[in-house]
Amino acid sequence: MGSDYTLWPFWVDTHVSPPFRKVKDEVIDSRGKKIKFFPEVPQILQTLKDLNIPIGIASRTSEIEGANQLTHLFDWDKYFWQKEIYPGCKTAHFERFHKSSGIPYEEMLFFDDESRNIVDLQRIKVTAILVENGMSMKELQRGLDQFAK
Repeated sequence: MGSDYTLWPFWVDTHVSPPFRKVKDEVIDSRGKKIKFFPEVPQILQTLKDLNIPIGIASRTSEIEGANQLTHLFDWDKYFWQKEIYPGCKTAHFERFHKSSGIPYEEMLFFDDESRNIVDLQRIKVTAILVENGMSMKELQRGLDQFAK
């Protein structure tokens, strides 16, 4: 999965102000702004984990530390078997997923908000789904249906 505008409704390197911290049950940025994720993301991550589907995160953000902080503070690290968070082409992220797991590209499913990433990954036979309004259970089902075809 991508992160910005896929897991959360912002670009971590421009719309919020790292570093992030947890105050009570809320994650806030350095200016005290409450940081939210798309509402169904925890359910999606838990569903995939319950199905024993390995989940990776691939983000081309330059705010590497901030994106890692968010996955940690949201308590999502337990879901991701691998995180590839750094600037660059998505194919580089997926090459690392492939090398570390041995999973063929044809057996990978990716959700992201940027069409350029979808096009790049489709070239290497990853089933890539354009998500326009963040991850939801409906988007997950749409992706799983397309992957099954």
